[in-house]
Amino acid sequence: MTGRIIIDLFTTVDGVAQAPGGADEDREGGFEFGGWQAPFADRTSSDLISGGIARMDALLLGRRTYDNFAGYWPHQRGTIAEVLNRVPKYVATRGTLSPEWTGTTQLGLDLAAEIAALRERHGETHVIGSVDLVQSLLADDLYDELKLWIYPVVLGQGKKVFPDGAAPTTLRLVAPAVTTENGLILLRYAPAGPVVAGKMAPEG
Repeated sequence: MTGRIIIDLFTTVDGVAQAPGGADEDREGGFEFGGWQAPFADRTSSDLISGGIARMDALLLGRRTYDNFAGYWPHQRGTIAEVLNRVPKYVATRGTLSPEWTGTTQLGLDLAAEIAALRERHGETHVIGSVDLVQSLLADDLYDELKLWIYPVVLGQGKKVFPDGAAPTTLRLVAPAVTTENGLILLRYAPAGPVVAGKMAPEG
């Protein structure tokens, strides 16, 4: 059975995905709101996130997210840390990588070929954060599911999940939306082909 590529993106209502986890995670562009995700943690979202991580058997990251994770997770304990430290890590970067996080492999430049190889090697590969990498995966339909976690906050600045110039695409909802105690909404989408324009019919 061919493995699946699952994207996990944490975003604000206005589409910002920059630095959800901590103040100094990514200050590029003068970003002031690092760590915006934490105040909205609740039991349902924690269970859903932990459950997804427990099912993964590989992790695919862009360079910036990899550097952040590699500096943090090897020094943590608990179920999530155990999984992230144990599973193979794959990094999509054109730069030179000197991996110190156990189990890290740098991918080659042919992303489509590398994704195909990951599908053959692993049952469930997750992409967390890694906004620039995600744009490439979305543009070429190199994924099976986009899990969009929308948090009830507006920041008005920061890197967007879908910036101007993002590849036009249609998405198909594959599961009912989930709303958590603190107002987080989880939407699960699969790629559904190109955008098709239409015309609204008049009433009556």
